[in-house]
Amino acid sequence: MSETNHKEITLKELAIKTTEWLSYLKSKWLIIILGCLFGVALGYVYATYKKPKYVAVSTFALEDANGAGGLGQMAGLASMVGIEIGTSGNGGVFQGDNLVELYKSRRMIQQALLTSSDFDGKKQLLIERYLQFNHQKDLWDKELLLNKTDFSNSNRLKLTRVQDSIVGEVVKTINNNYLTVTKPDKKLSILKVQVTTKDEQFSKVFNDEIVKNVNEFYVLTKTKKSAQNVAVLQHQTDSVKRELNGALAGMASSTDANPNANPSRQILKVPSQRRQVDAQANTAILTELVKNLEMSKLSQQKEMPLIQIIDEPVFPLTKIATTKTQGMVVGFFLGGFLFSLALLVRRGFLLMIK
Repeated sequence: MSETNHKEITLKELAIKTTEWLSYLKSKWLIIILGCLFGVALGYVYATYKKPKYVAVSTFALEDANGAGGLGQMAGLASMVGIEIGTSGNGGVFQGDNLVELYKSRRMIQQALLTSSDFDGKKQLLIERYLQFNHQKDLWDKELLLNKTDFSNSNRLKLTRVQDSIVGEVVKTINNNYLTVTKPDKKLSILKVQVTTKDEQFSKVFNDEIVKNVNEFYVLTKTKKSAQNVAVLQHQTDSVKRELNGALAGMASSTDANPNANPSRQILKVPSQRRQVDAQANTAILTELVKNLEMSKLSQQKEMPLIQIIDEPVFPLTKIATTKTQGMVVGFFLGGFLFSLALLVRRGFLLMIK
């Protein structure tokens, strides 16, 4: 039998090696204790200078009124008068994960950032507040073009190239570090929006703004088709109503012009009869249009989603901070672990080079 190139380690040998390494660490107890004390000092300094974070949380329930049963009945009634109401609609456009992604979209976050609010008694854009408490402009001292960028007089729909790049970076950072959107229970239509930053006022205001913007966009999108239908029917109804009023006014004018018309002259009756026919036709058309308009408005109300706020952020916000005791305890164990690991690596290296 040929000899193997490697030697298998038995459990007994492994136990002996482990005991040797532990004995080695015991012999270096003073260095490990110094490491623990060094970790305690670092933990104390970290907890002292680390700024706390403030958490703003909103939770709300979404109830989609575009139910299959009710909408199916409405579609059946509407089809009788020539109106087509799709039963599929846009019900699934912003449901579930799609609605979560809407909150994280650049459009919604940018719209919130370019909104002004009261901070410490003065109006300020949210993006300016963000750059202020993150000391971003201090980091741009060498980039004069960035440092002098001002959003206060900018058009939110038409940003400059520099402004657009800054907003893009801020949106990316907010998505990765500050904004969390979840569904606590997958079976329920409850959404939780959480904003965590180092600025208490910014956390609350940004949370309020993005929830408001997304909910308004959600409602507008859900009812867009029905709103367009209502607008068209309203325009047609108003036009026919004006024509009917004109025909009635013409009939009255014709009667006033010939109050005692000669019965033998039929030609005098033609203008009045023509306007009467127009009035009757417009009355019939207006009746149908008004009926269709009211049904379209009812359909729009059926498609209107119900957004019920459950909880919204209020001052004082939940504060997340590392206490000095926590920092010192974590530093103690982390310092001891790192120094022990360094000693073991050093000993292993020395054994290898022998």
